Amino acid sequence: MNFDTIALAIAAVLFVSALIALTVWAFKAFFGGSGTGSGFLRARERRLALVETATLDSRRKLMLIRRDDVEHLIMTGGPVDVLIETGIKARAHLEPPLEDVIIARNDTRPAPDFGKS
Repeated sequence: MNFDTIALAIAAVLFVSALIALTVWAFKAFFGGSGTGSGFLRARERRLALVETATLDSRRKLMLIRRDDVEHLIMTGGPVDVLIETGIKARAHLEPPLEDVIIARNDTRPAPDFGKS
C-alpha cells in the first residue's frame, strides 16, 4: 500500500466519525436527549431559577431562588448554608392591559414639496 491509499483511508474514517458525532449531537439538541428539558420538542417552562445574587463579603452570598411562583432567600458560603426566608410571593407577571388601547388619529398633513424654492 502506498501513502495516498493510507491517507485516503484515514480521511474517510475521520469523515465518517465526524458525521456520526454530528448526528448524535443534532439528535440530542432537537429531541432533548440530555434530559435538561431544553430540547426542541420538549420545550417547557422552567420551574427553577436564580433570580438575583448579592455578595455580602469575600465568602458569603445571598441568593434569591424562585421555584414556581414562590421565592426563597438563602445565604451560602459561611460555615453553614442558611435558609433566611421562605414563601416570598414572586412578582406578578406582566398582564395585558385591562382596556383596549385607543390611538388618537390626527388629520394627515400634506407632504412637503421640496421642488419649490
